[in-house]
Amino acid sequence: MKQIKPIIWGIAIIALGLIFGGNALGLFNLDIFFDGWWTLFIIIPSVVSLITDQDKIMSLGFIAVGVILLLAAQNVFSYDVAWKVILAVFLVVVGLSIIVRSLFHNKNDQEVAKKIEEAKKDGKSMDSQMAVFSGTDRVYKDEVFSGANLSAIFGGINLDLKDAKFTSDTVIKAFTLFGGIDIRVPDDIIVKLKSGFVFGGFSDDRKNPSEKGKHTIYIDAAGAFGGVTITDKTNK
Repeated sequence: MKQIKPIIWGIAIIALGLIFGGNALGLFNLDIFFDGWWTLFIIIPSVVSLITDQDKIMSLGFIAVGVILLLAAQNVFSYDVAWKVILAVFLVVVGLSIIVRSLFHNKNDQEVAKKIEEAKKDGKSMDSQMAVFSGTDRVYKDEVFSGANLSAIFGGINLDLKDAKFTSDTVIKAFTLFGGIDIRVPDDIIVKLKSGFVFGGFSDDRKNPSEKGKHTIYIDAAGAFGGVTITDKTNK
């Protein structure tokens, strides 16, 4: 499933190139700049995310927003009505996310929350990284990792733990606002997550997530219009 996303984007780009080439050669005349064509920049990425990502509800919400704006651009109804409907969609998506999380992720959420509280009481030193309108790379090379507090606001953070040393279970608090956080983890580390996003999400892009390992990273991820990604690949 993780390999599908680049394939879909590749097909979309090829199709766009064929349309431009066919129009230029006079083979056909397809006008892709119709009223509201810009909404495709919302709809298409959301459809790709719906197919490839774990958080389906947020993807459906973005698709609904794109379709509503497209209909408004086509004069099916006014933009005043469109923004009111988008607000309604936003409230429904948030409500559904809360319900789904409470029904299907409650046990895992409680375990992660417990570990976060234990870390606070132990007073362990945590690595703090913040990116505001900027990018930050933190690479551990044979260093002991004892936890991290990450905040990406209109920016990005790459936390590379591939060569870090683990002496115990650790916790990571990750917050994003119009930003992204990529966390690279070793193959023998278990990852458990508690997440809460508004128009954003969490993605585990590892090829073979470990179910057994000496230590566990407990991640508390939250934010809006952003995301946290777990990977086993080299951070860009």
